[in-house]
Amino acid sequence: MHRIPPDLTMRARSLRNGQTEAERRVWQRISRYRPRFTRQLAIGPYIVDLACRSAKLAVEFDGSQHLEAQDYDERRTSFLATQGWTVVRFWNSEVVDNLDGVVDTILAKTAECLGGTHPRPLPSREGRRLA
Repeated sequence: MHRIPPDLTMRARSLRNGQTEAERRVWQRISRYRPRFTRQLAIGPYIVDLACRSAKLAVEFDGSQHLEAQDYDERRTSFLATQGWTVVRFWNSEVVDNLDGVVDTILAKTAECLGGTHPRPLPSREGRRLA
């Protein structure tokens, strides 16, 4: 396994500490589920917003800055696909307007990437009510 360059590690740490509102909202919901998700994961030269390593699912939250970066996003998605990752994207406004729908879509895509073995991943503590 290749080591991640120190500057990329520092950038990922910085992004975790300065997450967007959309990332924070989804993370509060999704961090309770299994299989585990991680924030700001370095994959090759890129950092993805949210990832499930066991499902090889990368989740990206796009703001208005991505309107001018479509070529970059396409190259990034192509690279991740060559590494076996599935990429799903959501607009930040979509997360704010429909948080439950976004979380459900992420969980369904995770189950699909795992071969459908987990129709709905379980919270880490049974009986715990999600807010």
